[in-house]
Amino acid sequence: MTRYRAWAAAKPGAALEPFEYDPGPLGAEDVEITIEHCGICHSDLSMLDNEWGFTQYPFVPGHEAVGRVTALGANAKGVVMGQRVGLGWNARSCLHCDPCLAGNQHLCRELQPTIGGRHGGFADKVRAHWVWVMPIPEGLDPAECGPLLCGGITVFAPLRELGISPTARVGVIGIGGLGHMALKFCRAWGCEVTAFTTSASKEEEARAFGAHHVVTTGDAAALEKLAGTFDLIIDTVNVPLDWNGLLAALAPKGRLHVVGAVLEPIAVSVFPLLMGQKAVSGSPTGSRGAIDTMLGFAARHGVEPKTEHFPMSRVNEAMDHLRAGKARYRIVLDADFS
Repeated sequence: MTRYRAWAAAKPGAALEPFEYDPGPLGAEDVEITIEHCGICHSDLSMLDNEWGFTQYPFVPGHEAVGRVTALGANAKGVVMGQRVGLGWNARSCLHCDPCLAGNQHLCRELQPTIGGRHGGFADKVRAHWVWVMPIPEGLDPAECGPLLCGGITVFAPLRELGISPTARVGVIGIGGLGHMALKFCRAWGCEVTAFTTSASKEEEARAFGAHHVVTTGDAAALEKLAGTFDLIIDTVNVPLDWNGLLAALAPKGRLHVVGAVLEPIAVSVFPLLMGQKAVSGSPTGSRGAIDTMLGFAARHGVEPKTEHFPMSRVNEAMDHLRAGKARYRIVLDADFS
């Protein structure tokens, strides 16, 4: 009988403890990954605390896993034994619904998240359907690239899906785990990039990540001066903002795009939307094709997250570090199972 070793919580908000489980027979289209590194995303905390109401316990977090293929189902495709691969937010999709057939597997009607009703990557091994197991390109450091598999694709997808021009003027709200990667991707894409941050002390770092300009969030006068400026504003934070002020900062046909999980309704005035032909939208991670494109782009342009590392055996310390808002800017766990 196969046994996987992991770190699991028994109830909402509980500490993670050593946990073993039998994954059952390897499916015909499944891939087994022996994990070397796994990023920690704020979504892992949200799921641990059952903020979204669908966490199942015992709960093994982790959906930014990088490692080697160590077992293949008879019908698994696209990867080979020993290959270094990654697994992000999604682990399985049906491949026959309309979104899947259109290449939008991340919008599948039967989509199964890596940590939704199954055990994730805070473990020595994890399994997923071969469609969601991505080869890691040469040129990306396997110890650093895990956060690209969730956070990275989340902020890259709008540039690809919305047809953003490399001459566009883009604003990024929040210089945190998502926002710092958004700055890097937008700069590499060719855009003129403005960072919005609550902390003036982050200006130097924001510029190092790729921002041409830095504006302090909450400075109404500064925001007013930017009226009609942006083709795209990417909101990476999960708190209410001056939505109408941000709409006013958009150029005609501009778009306010939300990727941070704001839990409160977004109240906007319709008239500015109509008269400026503006839009408010959002997106989750991305399709398999989008993730492959993002990884290739990141390797070509040297886009990697800024990370801190903890051994997986210190996972609770790492989670507390993230919960306290001290992460700069993504945390990666290095597997250290004996």
